[in-house]
Amino acid sequence: MTLPKTDHMGLSAAKKYSSAGIMPAECAFRLENSRRPEDIERVLASLIDWLAAPEQDSLRRAFVVWLKRVLLPARVPGAELPNVNDLQEMRAMLAERVKTWTEEWKQQGISEGEVKLLRRQLVRRFGALPAWAEARLEQAGEAELEGWADRVLDGATLEAVLQEPVAPLSVG
Repeated sequence: MTLPKTDHMGLSAAKKYSSAGIMPAECAFRLENSRRPEDIERVLASLIDWLAAPEQDSLRRAFVVWLKRVLLPARVPGAELPNVNDLQEMRAMLAERVKTWTEEWKQQGISEGEVKLLRRQLVRRFGALPAWAEARLEQAGEAELEGWADRVLDGATLEAVLQEPVAPLSVG
């Protein structure tokens, strides 16, 4: 039995395009499992090549919708995504935004690490932290965290360490 030839996502198309690169189902899998922005960009390039034919227009749109509504919100929660209508625009937008997102994630990680370390030092020095101190740590900005980190070394009480305003430590 021979399978019928189809011109829309059929086996003949799969054979034709699979020799040129990866197929859309594999692209979706690779996009979901990509760890680095460069991996996503590389898969999008393959997808753009694979779906270049005019008859693939609806599949290109479906991938853009899936990227905007499913993949990117899961990978970049809270990020504002511009209105992108095709894969080329999506690739260009990601190339532009990835650097910004990476820097934001790095800063967020540094801040979370500072809070974690300061919390550990405060607990070791003063015992379990009351709710007000936990709340102050979670809401603190970079300058406050740095000031408190300096004060934790010689503050007599938890209140003294977390008092306001935070004056920068003079090094001299």
